[in-house]
Amino acid sequence: MSSITANLQAVRARVAAATHAAGRPADSVRVVAVSKTFAADAVREAASGGQRDFGENYVTEGVEKIRGLASLGLTWHYIGPIQSNKTRLIAEHFDWVHSIDREKIAARLSQARDATQAELQVCIQVNVSGEASKSGVAPAEAASLAMAVADLPRLRLRGLMAIPEPTPDEREQRRRFAQLRELRDELNRQGLELDTLSMGMSADMEAAIAEGATMVRVGTAIFGERRS
Repeated sequence: MSSITANLQAVRARVAAATHAAGRPADSVRVVAVSKTFAADAVREAASGGQRDFGENYVTEGVEKIRGLASLGLTWHYIGPIQSNKTRLIAEHFDWVHSIDREKIAARLSQARDATQAELQVCIQVNVSGEASKSGVAPAEAASLAMAVADLPRLRLRGLMAIPEPTPDEREQRRRFAQLRELRDELNRQGLELDTLSMGMSADMEAAIAEGATMVRVGTAIFGERRS
């Protein structure tokens, strides 16, 4: 058994334990394997172990892998900051985008998505920690952005994403993830139909699952320490 396959099994066991503790079905959480900086061979190895969802932060690197591994029928998630000049590549090649934080970016993705393709599944990134260096819309501005994105053609608004400031304090982890869940619930009360909370990574996935995560983005726990 390869190390990546063994790591995948360990991550699935963590998800199963966390969902059980939260009284949720194990299949209510989708693992997105964050493969940025790792070669296509690592993705192929994870895919051979049953992994279907992969996340990329860098557009050019991600598109190269998507093209090279097209025969595997994988689902690709763009999870990094979005530059305006990269929106066409993202719209043409990815299945999901987790990191929309501006209406301008959403509009460009909508315009660039070919009408013959399936709708691009999208999430709005929310800066729940208030870090100046972190991408994401402020929680107070999320509703207006969500309503605007929901009206765009060729996009389907699925939910919210967050990357909180790292902390070893599980109570603080859960507080931040709960904030995102409560915001999702409020948006649904306003008429949206959001079913996705993309939150939690290798170090805090248990806290995220306890607060309702439907997707966890896991890199290090699957592929090992990131390569420079």
